[in-house]
Amino acid sequence: MTGLGGGLFACAAMVLVAGISWLLFGSSLFVYGLLFLPVAAATALWVRPADLITAPIGVPIAFAAGVWPISGGSGGLGGQLMGLVSALSLHAGWLYAGTLVAALIAVVRKAVLIGRRRMPRRLTQ
Repeated sequence: MTGLGGGLFACAAMVLVAGISWLLFGSSLFVYGLLFLPVAAATALWVRPADLITAPIGVPIAFAAGVWPISGGSGGLGGQLMGLVSALSLHAGWLYAGTLVAALIAVVRKAVLIGRRRMPRRLTQ
């Protein structure tokens, strides 16, 4: 999928994960973070080779988009914003881990693509 498609997939998947976390686990941010890792990996695996750089950029945005409904902010815009900032800061480990997973997968995929391009040149020389 394209870079934009990968970002939209990740956002939609994380909103779905937030709904599952809210319904089944009482808005558990631990479950949300744990399920963020496979979404980040799937996004990095399914994005097309030309858009590999977008995977580690899009998944943190998706994490923030999905955590908003379960962040636990109180009424009003200020309370919701404070809940979102608190959830992002307290669970930054999950955010960093998922971003690292996406970045590592993107780097390995890019290295494999570069290796495949150079392989025919080595054989003919």
